[in-house]
Amino acid sequence: MAEKQKVLIVDDDENIAELISLYLIKECYETMIVNDGESALKAFPEFKPNIILLDLMLPGMDGYQVCRELRSTSQVPIIMLSAKGEIFDKVLGLELGADDYMIKPFDSKELVARVKAVLRRYQQPAAPAVSSSEQQGEFVEYPDLVVNLTNYSVLYKGHSVEMPPKELELLYFLASSPNQVFTREQLLDHIWGYEYVGDTRTVDVHIKRLREKIKDHSGWALTTVWGIGYKFEVKK
Repeated sequence: MAEKQKVLIVDDDENIAELISLYLIKECYETMIVNDGESALKAFPEFKPNIILLDLMLPGMDGYQVCRELRSTSQVPIIMLSAKGEIFDKVLGLELGADDYMIKPFDSKELVARVKAVLRRYQQPAAPAVSSSEQQGEFVEYPDLVVNLTNYSVLYKGHSVEMPPKELELLYFLASSPNQVFTREQLLDHIWGYEYVGDTRTVDVHIKRLREKIKDHSGWALTTVWGIGYKFEVKK
């Protein structure tokens, strides 16, 4: 029998946390509830969650700080929960490494669907680095860059680069259609799918993260097409 996937719920509103827990337990997840940021950081290495539901407005250490601390050591999926709906708050959360962002109050079925969708993207574990000559399966290769969608690995200048699945999928999708321009809406649809109800700034945040990890090359670059979107430009 497969092990239940674990969800760490971090929320200072005990009623909301218990309600979320009940819905997830009904869907056969194992849950653990903590009510503040410091407790979350202490519980994380012991509970070893598969995903974290992280409220932003926590006593003491807020959700942004917790996310920053977790991202310094782990790529565990994080869905931020907040009563704040401003674009700035969403973008900041995504820039710090959150995988999704939900605004309270939210529908329980949507929350469960988001949890399932994010976890699906993390089912494929990252593979050890291999040389480009050893690459197999579905991959694209350019000078100093190999993006392998089969084993979710990225090789850049001979070194393995860690990145969450959505970043890798975005890079692979763009690199698979060199010099083709895609709008933000098209990228949201292709990469996040119909289940994702998000802002197009999500794409901008992920492109920014990719550029921090994969610098432009003399032969190719992640290029912004102003007023339209992005493309993987192959230089001649």
